[in-house]
Amino acid sequence: MKSLIALLVATLTLAGCSAIPRDPEHTLERIRSERVLRLGVSPNPPWTTVEGNRVGGTEVDLVRSFATVQGAVLETVVGGEEPLIKRMERGEVDVLVGGLTTANKWSNKVGSTRAYARSVDPEGKTERHVMAVRLGENRLLSELERHLDRSRGALR
Repeated sequence: MKSLIALLVATLTLAGCSAIPRDPEHTLERIRSERVLRLGVSPNPPWTTVEGNRVGGTEVDLVRSFATVQGAVLETVVGGEEPLIKRMERGEVDVLVGGLTTANKWSNKVGSTRAYARSVDPEGKTERHVMAVRLGENRLLSELERHLDRSRGALR
């Protein structure tokens, strides 16, 4: 009887883990079903560039390739970090790029990827670059980090 109870508990525990990590707002699922990833872009060359209505740069290219893997296209919103963070909090932006580093001031408002690239600032200090997603959207964060890990060679 004890082994039957243990088996039942183990089965229920594993069943509860099937959707971890989770996206409480289902962002990754929506990106895949609607086939659109809403990218917030804060201009910060060479990480992000804006020329007229064209956006580019290292980070935009990385997110564009991530969107393609998800079967989606990019819908971009250009602005400063603070307005884009507010839009992200309202669920209007899925991923935010703009040369953000691990020292960014938004860590209590957004989820950040692991550092995927390094650069040296004008004072010679090493900066570690991250991208931002809506706070709590851990499934999207995890998939984006996997993509960045696979793309790491393209940054060198």
